[in-house]
Amino acid sequence: MPETGTQRAAEPATIPSLNRKWLNRGLVVRLAIYLVGSHLFAAFLFLLFELGSHRH
Repeated sequence: MPETGTQRAAEPATIPSLNRKWLNRGLVVRLAIYLVGSHLFAAFLFLLFELGSHRH
């Protein structure tokens, strides 16, 4: 279907340098939270397996 005058392709939003700095900081914070959370979950699973292996 050909593009009409009322339909336009989505244009990428321009991000000023200040917002890009906050975007990078938010990404780093989110990554740190995911890393800590995944390590805590892995430690919990390890604890469960260790406690389960000693229960005979």
